[in-house]
Amino acid sequence: MNLLIGGAGFVGSRLESELSNCIVLDKQLEGGSFTDITLPRTLISKLNLSDSIILLAAEHRDDVSPVSKYYETNVQGTQNVLDAMDRVGCKQLIFTSSVAVYGLNKVNPDENHPVDPFNHYGKSKWEAEQVIKAWYDKNPEGKSVTIIRPTVIFGEKNRGNVYNLLRQIASGKFLMIGKGQNKKSMAYVQNVADFLAYSTSFGSGEHLYNYVDEPDLDMNKLVALTKFTLFGKKNIGLRLPGWLGAFIGHTFDVASAITGKKFPVSSIRVKKFMANTSFTSTAASSGFVPTYSLEAAINRTLRHEFLEDHSDDAVFYSE
Repeated sequence: MNLLIGGAGFVGSRLESELSNCIVLDKQLEGGSFTDITLPRTLISKLNLSDSIILLAAEHRDDVSPVSKYYETNVQGTQNVLDAMDRVGCKQLIFTSSVAVYGLNKVNPDENHPVDPFNHYGKSKWEAEQVIKAWYDKNPEGKSVTIIRPTVIFGEKNRGNVYNLLRQIASGKFLMIGKGQNKKSMAYVQNVADFLAYSTSFGSGEHLYNYVDEPDLDMNKLVALTKFTLFGKKNIGLRLPGWLGAFIGHTFDVASAITGKKFPVSSIRVKKFMANTSFTSTAASSGFVPTYSLEAAINRTLRHEFLEDHSDDAVFYSE
């Protein structure tokens, strides 16, 4: 039996359909499926010896407040899951971490690259990985631990940063910030779900993979591809210098602090937009072959969101 903890979200909703034998647990669900990893009492009765635990639950938005929530959920919550696994003798864990552990503007970091997280999300995910490492090392016999670090995940029905970028381009109001030569690694949700399902077959030991749909696109190519799919045009349009974009982001930070409101523009989002976030993955060495190329995935997402009517679909809000 596969238990998807945090499985009611964007990735979990895709993954559930890929697994023939699974139970979804999530704090968004009611009744016997309600599980909050910050509340240990909601965990222990749900696990048994034969379970494979796929831990998707996390605090991941850029604007979580207070920041202690990142650590309460991502670190202590992970420890709570491991404690519950120990109580029932469950030994297989698949954990979704993040490439955020590497930090910004690194040169194609692979799985062996030193970590250097720049925000609380990345720091808390790295601390969670260390908790898992300590759990494995304490008694490794028969245990299987897989840590997957996806890059930014996008796809149909998601309302995160990639969708916001595509929506701005679709609106005709998009302004490029900087030279647009910075590369962006991306991961299509269906490919990520397929890889998570594939990883349930891994044997005992420790397994660590970045997940990236390659080859990467730089911002100029991503914008051009989007405009061509939506409008049949490949022009980039107006472009702001990087320093001006950063100034605008800080201005919105001040406005947010004064008003208490959250705005779609912030200094950290501008910083992430202009950053080079390109990563290398060894996932292919596991034998996994993604179903969709990156360009095909972007086109599928654009058609679903902006060229077809799916207004009745449920959507998922994330970063």
